[in-house]
Amino acid sequence: MLTWDDPLIASNREHRPAPTADAAPPRGADRGRAEAALKPVDPRDKRVVNGQTDINQLAPFKYPWAWNYFLNANKNHWTPLDINMTQDVHDYHHRLTLEERHVYENVLAYLTTSDILAMRNIGLAVMEKMSAPELQIYQARQVYEESVHTWTYQHCIETLGLDQGEIYNRYRVVPEIHAKIQMSNERLSSVLRPDIDLRDRDELHNFVLAYIFFAALFEGVWFYNGFSPIFALQRRGLMKGTAEQLQYIMRDEVMHAGFGIRVVRQIMLEENIQPDARALRLMWNEAEAVEAAYAHFILPDPILGYSAEQHIEQYRFVANRRARQLGLDEPFPGAENALPWLDEQANLRKEKNFFETRVTEYQTGGALNWD
Repeated sequence: MLTWDDPLIASNREHRPAPTADAAPPRGADRGRAEAALKPVDPRDKRVVNGQTDINQLAPFKYPWAWNYFLNANKNHWTPLDINMTQDVHDYHHRLTLEERHVYENVLAYLTTSDILAMRNIGLAVMEKMSAPELQIYQARQVYEESVHTWTYQHCIETLGLDQGEIYNRYRVVPEIHAKIQMSNERLSSVLRPDIDLRDRDELHNFVLAYIFFAALFEGVWFYNGFSPIFALQRRGLMKGTAEQLQYIMRDEVMHAGFGIRVVRQIMLEENIQPDARALRLMWNEAEAVEAAYAHFILPDPILGYSAEQHIEQYRFVANRRARQLGLDEPFPGAENALPWLDEQANLRKEKNFFETRVTEYQTGGALNWD
């Protein structure tokens, strides 16, 4: 008969002799461990990092907002197979100009690598250092979402019949794409180490800077701004399936950035630490330089409704917004909202019935392996 008991524990229990009436109570260290195990968790003792409470006990919450992020993330559940890509195949092969194909392909080439990098960073660099489980649970969902995003780009590449090896390798051979990935790796590699002691102030400061880069800049600016060339095509009735998928990704990324920014602010409050102003200035400027080079690469000449100059100015505008959310000085005072329609893309309402918008049900069934 199946039971909910661990079979090894149950087996040991069957062979364990029954305790006698005069069996001695636990002594010394054993008694101390038993008493410690009975002490309830006080949520006031929880901390984002360097906490000493039980990481396995979810509630009571100290950070109920983190749990709300998890609940809201599950309302945006989707997969790339839910979205019709038939028109995109026709658009790519028959309607896009060579310049527009260049934009489309290289945006995908950058994103394919970036979301894998994001997935690894959350799973290996950030999540394990959180000492409150309500934070880790949302980040576990975030790891899953990054893998769905990677699946989405792969689905677009495969559906359009693009050369996968060539597209995926562009981040290695195209200097303007490689520079963004290289900056990300350099900024995040130091916090991928599992042996970081965040009680060391220098290590903690480095972690805060890396988390600011990841949440506010990498996800909050580069991703947020990075989808806009595809949305510019969508606004002209082109590549609408791809753009719809990116809208769902964008809604995830807005939540990722918001959550990360809130976590960073909580660390700064609890640990009484502020990021160095010169280090922040260097980060914003370095990111602007590689973003500008990338923008001029994907848009050597404007396409209808979009230009490299708009892309770069929007980077500055969104960077100011993320800095304000962190409670920090704006890095680019006076930057203008060059793409006022971009925020609309983040406010997508999931009102579609996916069962009515899939290509056809028989295509889904036809892909199944019944062996």
